[in-house]
Amino acid sequence: MTSPTTPPTPRFDLIGLVVSDMAASLAFYRRLGLEFPEGAESAPHVEAQLPGGLRFALDTEDTIRSFHPDWRPPTAGGRVALAFLCDSPADVDTTYEALLAAGHTTELKPFDAPWGMRYAVIHDPDDNAVDLFAHLNTP
Repeated sequence: MTSPTTPPTPRFDLIGLVVSDMAASLAFYRRLGLEFPEGAESAPHVEAQLPGGLRFALDTEDTIRSFHPDWRPPTAGGRVALAFLCDSPADVDTTYEALLAAGHTTELKPFDAPWGMRYAVIHDPDDNAVDLFAHLNTP
């Protein structure tokens, strides 16, 4: 119970990305296993339910500008990274190659990291870094 002077503690609920091309972003994140409603390619806002109740949302630039007219896309990235756990080290390579073949750009080719993971970084359609990893002791 909170006292009259202590505000309630907020609960982390959503990870949101602003996207320039909803269809391209949906295709990218669907390849990584996120489930979005069918036909959402022209929607201004789309959400996927994640394990544990967290949500992952995509909003178009126009949606953001509808309530924040002065909003501009950041000019420098690299501050946000999303990470997707793969079932095995081989799955890191397979997923990476499939995304590369689909035209996405790479930052780090798959490698065995000194911290015990197979690791790679590829970019989504808006140039956000997306990490792919698996523990090396996975069969």
